[in-house]
Amino acid sequence: MSDDNTPDKDATEQPEGEPKDGEAKQPAAPRPRRTTAGRTTAPRAAGTRTTGAPRTGGTRARAAAAAEPPAEEAAAASTETAPAEAAPPAPRRGAQTFEGLGSLRQAMAQATRPAAPPPSAAAAFAPLPEDVQPKRDALGRSYATGKRKNAVARVWIKPGNGRIEVNGRDSPIYFARPVLRMLISQPFVVTDRLGQFDVWCTVKGGGLSGQAGAVRHGISKALTFYEPGLRPALKHGGFLTRDSRVVERKKYGRHKARRRPQYSKR
Repeated sequence: MSDDNTPDKDATEQPEGEPKDGEAKQPAAPRPRRTTAGRTTAPRAAGTRTTGAPRTGGTRARAAAAAEPPAEEAAAASTETAPAEAAPPAPRRGAQTFEGLGSLRQAMAQATRPAAPPPSAAAAFAPLPEDVQPKRDALGRSYATGKRKNAVARVWIKPGNGRIEVNGRDSPIYFARPVLRMLISQPFVVTDRLGQFDVWCTVKGGGLSGQAGAVRHGISKALTFYEPGLRPALKHGGFLTRDSRVVERKKYGRHKARRRPQYSKR
């Protein structure tokens, strides 16, 4: 015992870190280096070089890093909240719901219903007043006058088999061009009265095109006098309007309405 009441060390005891007898002495581990900013860096082995490692900031950077949760914990939290926020899965295409079956039954019921007949051309327009009476002579005919360009046509119509006589000749002979025969039959086609009336008319003035237009105008007006209910359909098609387009008059100093004489420089 020593004076300071401390036990004496055994003579056989050796201090820690000292090699025993017969053992080789190992070199001591290098001490960590201390940087100027107060940080300690791990010792590097001889012949190695640390490059590319990012340098961290000071005390503020360490505090921010400690405040942020680890990346693994953030990923786990996001995976836990994702299923709760996700929308419910859409039903499979093959699965049938009650609403789908109901709409299917409704569509099949509508498909099996008979389709309504399309309204006629006359019924699609507003009806005429009841006080409008047809205009017919003692022979049951309706008369009207039609005009086009310089041609004037007087037209009589009465129920028949669809014969059209122009100036004492049949329409296929008088109007040899098919487009002219189609023109005079348009009022009957629009009103769905083709082949139900006989037409007798006289026409004068103008050419064949103007005469065909005058006959069509007269037939349209005569149909409205014989059957007033056909007026809306004919009016909608423009058959009751007198076409005011006529040839332009010749001007003096010109060969025609606008044709100038040939210019000669010398």
